[in-house]
Amino acid sequence: MECLYCFLGFLLLAARLPLDAAKRFHDVLSNERPSGHMWEHNQLNGWSSDENDWNEKLYPVWKKGDSRWKSSWKGGRVQAVLTSDSPALVGSTITFAVNLVFPRCQKEDTSGNIVYEKNCRNDTGPSPDLYVYNWTAWTEDSGWENDTSEGHHNVFPDGKPFPHPWKKNFVYVFHTLGQYFQKLGQCSVTVSINTANVSLGPQIMEVTVFRRHRRTYVPIAKVKDVYVVTDQIPVFVTMSQKNNRNSSDETFLRDLPITFSVLIHDPSHFLNESAIYYTWNFGDNTGLFVSNNHTLNHTYVLNGTFSLNLTVQAEVPGPCPLPSPRPPKTTPSLVPTGDNTLELWEIPDESCHITRYGYFKATITIVEGILEVNIIQVTDVLMPGPQPDNSLVDFVVTCQGSIPTEVCTVISDPSCQITQNPVCDPVAVELGDACLLTVRRAFSGSGTYCMNLTLGDDASLALTSTLVSISSRDPASLSRMANGILVSLGCLAILVTVIAFLMYKKHKEYKLIENSPGIEIRGKGLNVFLNHAKTLFFPGNQEKDPLLKNQPGIL
Repeated sequence: MECLYCFLGFLLLAARLPLDAAKRFHDVLSNERPSGHMWEHNQLNGWSSDENDWNEKLYPVWKKGDSRWKSSWKGGRVQAVLTSDSPALVGSTITFAVNLVFPRCQKEDTSGNIVYEKNCRNDTGPSPDLYVYNWTAWTEDSGWENDTSEGHHNVFPDGKPFPHPWKKNFVYVFHTLGQYFQKLGQCSVTVSINTANVSLGPQIMEVTVFRRHRRTYVPIAKVKDVYVVTDQIPVFVTMSQKNNRNSSDETFLRDLPITFSVLIHDPSHFLNESAIYYTWNFGDNTGLFVSNNHTLNHTYVLNGTFSLNLTVQAEVPGPCPLPSPRPPKTTPSLVPTGDNTLELWEIPDESCHITRYGYFKATITIVEGILEVNIIQVTDVLMPGPQPDNSLVDFVVTCQGSIPTEVCTVISDPSCQITQNPVCDPVAVELGDACLLTVRRAFSGSGTYCMNLTLGDDASLALTSTLVSISSRDPASLSRMANGILVSLGCLAILVTVIAFLMYKKHKEYKLIENSPGIEIRGKGLNVFLNHAKTLFFPGNQEKDPLLKNQPGIL
């Protein structure tokens, strides 16, 4: 009898060994599994239960730390990077992306083969081979596509055949919520799931990657990441303001509008058909502002700290819930007998929607700042003595708001694109309550310049621009100008001398000459000589006897 019990036990143990030896997906991928009720609730479309068997002969399983990982890839280890567009609003679609990072100097070509990059040197020097893995040659040599035997290798770990065309060299196995999804791909793949049946909160996505190796597969990388499913709309608000030095510190200026722009994280465009409303409370006792525009401007008129609150409401079109049963009206003659109770259902006559909310809160600080800056006057500076090579220009600047502590200028080309060295100076002059200062800058060479001028303090930075035209101060040009002036002055002196001479000749008085024989002869000869000279140099004057001018009545 004892031998019989031993024999039955041996049979039971032998019958149990195959069951124990067969691995399942959850044994290979993860030990973190939801309960049966949770799995039924979280069923994903197109995914399978991780209770299915895993083909360990075709897809070997290596634990962490196994020495075989070191030789799973030529030239080093392959890293898998898993990302997602989480967080996802429940009901929307979340997308996961896996990218393989190969060892240095390796890349995937257009055919899916892994090749060495040209002109790239790694620690072992340039490789004489072109290919790291030439899967195209393997396929042609081994007749991979024509394999039709019962134990063929064109299948996934659960035995399902590859879809056609299947010319991809990596097998990706995604695992989450007690379910898995298998996909062929190259060095990058994406997978999307709808979150309508996913539990709220953080979840884990795991991915295992295999590469082809003749008629089997070799694991090369494993990676996991956390994603979040929420019933609140993921909302973020950007805040910007003119003249604000640093918006990231949530400190803004008084009496200048702040632009609030709402960003809703909705990569799958789940809310595109939804009516969205924004309710603002700026915390300064100005009341509530409701808008259907994602951008709004608001101006704070007092200094201090304020609490900003935003509520986003989205009316999402969706399936109507099951109608609720309504108790039937009973009459003595229509009371049903037995358990067959008559139920009437309320059928809605309007389209249904689901209301989702999103919230954003922030604490902002309002301070004094420079509100505006203007250049009211531009003046050339003339220095006594020889002029310097650079042209000096004074800019008279006014501003509104707080008193600046520094002034900076940037001189550039007329398009304000190509800049020269910026210059910054502290404002050391006590300006009092009025902001009025003179900024002197040097310009090298003639031409037109664009000058940007900024006034700043701890919280603000105000900007203005102007175009400046500088005339030429070339030494050769100055010499030519001086020579021209001297020539002009010389000509003017000669002209004045001639005019004076003519005026003298016109108005001088002649004296009578006594009758002296010697003098008379000499006088006549001199008179004839002067008359010839006048005729030669002044042909317009035909007067024979200048003494006629002494007669009254002739002008």
